[in-house]
Amino acid sequence: MAGETIARFAFDSRAVDRWSRADRRHMNWPVVYVIDDQLATTKPGARTSVYVGESLSAATRMRQHLDATNKQGLRTVRVIIDDEFNKSVCLDLEAYLIGLFSGDDAHRVINLNVGVRDADYFQRERYRRQFREVFEALRAEGLFSRSLPEIENSNLFKLSPFKALSEDQAVAVEGILEGLFADLTADVGRSIVIQGSPGTGKTVVAIYLMKVLLDIARTYTDDDIDQDGLFVDFFAAGYRELLHGFRIGLVVPQQSLRASIKAVFAKTPGLRPEMVLSPFDVGKATDKYDLLIVDEAHRLSQRANQPSGPQNQMFRHITERLFGYDDVSRTQLDWIRAQSKQAVFLVDGDQSVRPADLPTAAIADLVSEARRDARWYPLMSQMRVAAGADYVQYVRDVLTGRPGLARQVFEGYDLRFYDDLAAMRDAVRRRDDTHSLARLVAGYAWDWVSKKDPTAFDIIIGGVAMRWNSAEKDWINSSASVDEVGSIHTVQGYDLNYAGVIIGKELRYDARSGRLLVDRASYRDRKGKENNPTLGVRYSDEDLLRYIVNIYSVLLTRGMLGTYVYVCDPELREYLRGFFSNVPG
Repeated sequence: MAGETIARFAFDSRAVDRWSRADRRHMNWPVVYVIDDQLATTKPGARTSVYVGESLSAATRMRQHLDATNKQGLRTVRVIIDDEFNKSVCLDLEAYLIGLFSGDDAHRVINLNVGVRDADYFQRERYRRQFREVFEALRAEGLFSRSLPEIENSNLFKLSPFKALSEDQAVAVEGILEGLFADLTADVGRSIVIQGSPGTGKTVVAIYLMKVLLDIARTYTDDDIDQDGLFVDFFAAGYRELLHGFRIGLVVPQQSLRASIKAVFAKTPGLRPEMVLSPFDVGKATDKYDLLIVDEAHRLSQRANQPSGPQNQMFRHITERLFGYDDVSRTQLDWIRAQSKQAVFLVDGDQSVRPADLPTAAIADLVSEARRDARWYPLMSQMRVAAGADYVQYVRDVLTGRPGLARQVFEGYDLRFYDDLAAMRDAVRRRDDTHSLARLVAGYAWDWVSKKDPTAFDIIIGGVAMRWNSAEKDWINSSASVDEVGSIHTVQGYDLNYAGVIIGKELRYDARSGRLLVDRASYRDRKGKENNPTLGVRYSDEDLLRYIVNIYSVLLTRGMLGTYVYVCDPELREYLRGFFSNVPG
């Protein structure tokens, strides 16, 4: 950077005064600074508290921080100054560093989450490249314990509540805060719905909402609040009073994702792992919640055969307790509403993957109600896949056999079709060596034999023998995952850099009719195809096809940088060959 310096000095009044007089820019220039307790950290493995800020008058801001009670334990200041910095650059660098510190396990970020928009500005890409130099300089001083790729590939970073929000994410969060506070003031209970396709950042918004609401409710001084924050107006005393004693929870139906979010909450000030709940936790709670935020709400369950006998009993007991009798028409959505005064639901009906998931009619009613009450917020921007939102829709169009669909080429996205599974596996491993987070995933077309016999292989295709995921929680980050194959239940809600997708023989193609078909016998997820005698529902092959198409739509949109595809059914292979390749035909 032209003229870039990182000044380091003690966080005390004498050192701040001396530094402020050394250069006029210390009193009147846009800068970014980091304050930490590194000198006070003596125990191996101890986590450093860190505060990141930006200011046009760094010296004045430092004096304000010296008076703040929550920063009394901080010891060292680093101020980053560059001749070409402007306000937009500093806001962006501030958000960048907060995100990286929150994703590095060695740190405890004490900033309040007042909100930063992921805004564009002149020559942003050039500055963004230079931000890496700042990171490396700070890392050389011991402020980061891991490399940039290691941080960016971690759950702590991907699920951090300190994300800079896209435009529609920021609009959604602001609208939700306005609506929620209006409803709290009027003592009215309403359901808020955030709707978005895969990769639009629904989980990020859910975690972000938890953090910002709990930060608003906290005791703080004006010094703690970034006056340039998107949501600074909501940190006024009147809003804080509405949240006094507020009981809030984040409901996550999937076991694996729930465990990963709990780990993030354990390391984030203001958040606690016990705030992350299963639907059964909510149903069993003796006290009502003021607010429940439900991520992946389409994965809430209706009355059906649960994964275990005790859960079947618990489903009945919860329904009896909440509604007076065992009303089998009640769903976990009804539990959420009965156990909370306000609720926020994040949904995508096209990600329902089992018959036990909420019926599409229930999701449609939920969305319609939110639209009627002006409490519906769409997410449109594609945050995951480098190919953009067009690719996500393209995948669905291909898998639903949309007539007249033409092959598309997605520039900058590594989309490949393989006839040789061994070659695809080797390519995924090479991508994992260079980029990390490259995994094989597949539809549930093979029995999970290795669950009981770890020496057995589950998926055998030609000369390639592989096993299903040995870990059910956070499989993507487990040590064995690069040599295994993940199912929908271990990857839904997660990001990969590269996904190698194996499409099994449960999905077939009839070239004569030009239709995709389901092979029920080849689909090995027992819970994914069983009928529901309790509700008197039998699921047809068309019903099952919808769930399987949803599964592969999710799997084919996990890869941020690329997706590789191998197809088992010969006729389906020939049909899909023309769509999943970036080589123009």
